[in-house]
Amino acid sequence: MPCRFLFLSLVGLFLLSACASLSPYRETPAVSVTSVQLLPGPTAGTAPTIRLGLQVSNPNRAALPLAGMSYSLFINDQRLLSGATSDLPTVPAYRSANLTVDMTPDMLGGLRLLNQLSQAGGSTPMAARLNARLDLAGLRPALRISETVNLTHTR
Repeated sequence: MPCRFLFLSLVGLFLLSACASLSPYRETPAVSVTSVQLLPGPTAGTAPTIRLGLQVSNPNRAALPLAGMSYSLFINDQRLLSGATSDLPTVPAYRSANLTVDMTPDMLGGLRLLNQLSQAGGSTPMAARLNARLDLAGLRPALRISETVNLTHTR
């Protein structure tokens, strides 16, 4: 009996791993920033909203049915902006889709970045990073994307 259970367990694991390798998303999609727009806060005295235009490129043979997306913009590992949306299109196979997302500022992250820059002398290397988590419709796992650019700040 124990040998039969072990055999069935191994067959089950093999079938699960075979199904996982059949995912149509072999290549990671790319997210590019296409525009930036500063919007006023919804009420007086509130933080402004930054609207980003994004282009999601799908290099895969299957469409990307986007159900939701969360995203953050970091500079020198300090989160400055973040947001989430569920108002997203399906990105066709081997195509791109344009979308807009709203981000709100993280004031503490901004203060930490200002503190870092004030303590550094001369030119300060800076890295900007956009992290995005794309949730796909159905039982598909989420896709994580990170784009980084290195900048130099000179006093």
